[in-house]
Amino acid sequence: MKVVILAGGKGSRISYYTQKIPKPMIKIGGIPMLSHIMSLFKHYGYNDFLIAAGFKKKIISDYYRNSKEFKNLKVIDTGLNTQTGGRILKLKKYLKNENYFFMTYGDGITNININRLQNFHIKNNKIATVTAVRPPVKFGELKIEKNKLVSSFLEKPSLNTGWINGGFFVLNKDVFKYIKNYQIIFEREPMINLSKKKKLIAFKHDGYWKCMDNLKEKNDLEEIYKRNKTIWNIE
Repeated sequence: MKVVILAGGKGSRISYYTQKIPKPMIKIGGIPMLSHIMSLFKHYGYNDFLIAAGFKKKIISDYYRNSKEFKNLKVIDTGLNTQTGGRILKLKKYLKNENYFFMTYGDGITNININRLQNFHIKNNKIATVTAVRPPVKFGELKIEKNKLVSSFLEKPSLNTGWINGGFFVLNKDVFKYIKNYQIIFEREPMINLSKKKKLIAFKHDGYWKCMDNLKEKNDLEEIYKRNKTIWNIE
């Protein structure tokens, strides 16, 4: 089963690094984020990777050209300004023999059980399964009683009111019917239409999940790595 990782964006919100390298190549603990993500999949026996590259694609290609850790890896140029749906569409020929495949982003990490995710997708028989997560909110949460006394304070608790797209999809080959062109943003029209047709289901993951969207989040991941020597195999 193939693993698609979207790694072609410009990463403008963390430009301190992306002026020189693609966002998924930013290192945490001296290891590129992309390698951390692939290590998670490899741990569960999935090691056939398609990297949908674009921005500074050559850096990714050069880094993994003679990789002993990730031997079954293709870095494909999906264009500089291609949207997320378009990057998936450009990989269609590489996925023609796959009934379904994994897809995720090059800037998010988790301790999700990949086998359980796959089994959930097969059991529910939908076109798309998305991992739903509850990330920490940015500010401390106050619970205020009627007398205005604060009865509890939680510093950056998990969001309890809703779920967000955490990446780590399983997609059936029929998903290509929902991606019309290379400028389609996968998280908009395709996912909306899949939802309307009841072909999109959520695998709820209450556990560890982190993204690297800005410098603070990158530094947070560095602290996690210092404590655990990993950013994905977290209990």
